[in-house]
Amino acid sequence: MADSPTHTEPADPADSAGSTGPAGSSGSVSRAERARTDRPVYVIGGGPGGLAVAYALRARGIRAVVLEKSDRVGASWRKHYDRLHLHTTRRLSGLPGLPMPRRFGRWVSRDNVVRYLEKYAEYHELEIVTGVEVSRVEPAADGSGWLLHATGGRELTGSAVVVATGYNHTPRLPDWPGRGGYTGELLHAVEYRNATPFADRDVLVVGIGNTGAEIAVDLLEGGASRVRLAVRTAPHLVRRSTAGWPAQFSAIAVRRLPVALVDRLAKPVARLSVPDLSAYGLPRPDTGLYSRVNAGSIPVQDVGLIDAVRNGRVEIVAAVEGFEGGKVVLADGDRIEPEAVVAATGYRRALEGLVGHLGVLDERGKPVVHGARTPKNAPGLYFTGFTNPISGMLRELALDAQKIAKAVAGRGGAERRPPRT
Repeated sequence: MADSPTHTEPADPADSAGSTGPAGSSGSVSRAERARTDRPVYVIGGGPGGLAVAYALRARGIRAVVLEKSDRVGASWRKHYDRLHLHTTRRLSGLPGLPMPRRFGRWVSRDNVVRYLEKYAEYHELEIVTGVEVSRVEPAADGSGWLLHATGGRELTGSAVVVATGYNHTPRLPDWPGRGGYTGELLHAVEYRNATPFADRDVLVVGIGNTGAEIAVDLLEGGASRVRLAVRTAPHLVRRSTAGWPAQFSAIAVRRLPVALVDRLAKPVARLSVPDLSAYGLPRPDTGLYSRVNAGSIPVQDVGLIDAVRNGRVEIVAAVEGFEGGKVVLADGDRIEPEAVVAATGYRRALEGLVGHLGVLDERGKPVVHGARTPKNAPGLYFTGFTNPISGMLRELALDAQKIAKAVAGRGGAERRPPRT
């Protein structure tokens, strides 16, 4: 086993110009078909999705080259706040071919996720090229695959492309009126590491997704003098685990059921497990849990927020509408003066420049297909990691990786190598 992942320059199609195709092929194979079989599958992104696909392809004897713009795998995970732990169980969060170690515990920490991704790349001896950012993907001129425009003027041709640049790619900070003139400290959640810089300070967290909820609790426990949480739409709150039963298990069990049925099943469970917080500014949502998921809103898993709100230690306030000097203007007309604002306002997929010209994105900038399916007008172009399933992102990435590898193998036309034993 190698001591570290294989880091090479991206494969150059010219290196294999003299190849005659896979073993057993005849001299009558077309030039385009021969070019396609000589080319690797390029995987864009060295996060868990990209690494899982690379392994699954290599397990089928297909050469996969991972292109990662940063200098290490798992770049987005390294940027998350310090206290982050997976909301999915260790056993259901491992990638194909290597389970997560038991010593990581049931709820794996951010640092251990990073360690696992590093080990995964090393263990499987994946072919990874760091420091290379792909800016544009387009069909190869000879019809034999895909042309990738990358850092340093590189032009790389692959038999297929898997885009795995991640659900949380580019921080989204709303263009609030008066934002530029705000005299307090304003930062996006991607810049937040821990509560130390905010000790004894009045802090407003904007956004009650899982990130905003957890940062609010972290600030409270880390010594902030006051913590307020700005909420536009009250989320569904769920317990990460109830009597030892993880919420993920239930999510997996109901994922294929009709939306309306899951909505009905979730309502009594919520009433039994989560107290009514209406008096504190968090009423129970009017729309069903699974209906919200289908609209792109994942339930918030409780890591201490429920108790903090009930005890009045995290105050719920209205959504942010803008800024006036050192004041924050709220949707209900109130003006508050926190010393710092942490915007947990989400991310953009930022795929427009990469593949937007191919007609493969919907009106929200998300791929029209994912997993083993490819767009009708872009065969050989795959996407993974651009959904946010309640059954667990890492679990679904692992399943998608196997499906994508099977689909690529079924298409043929990729450079073959003996699978690892």
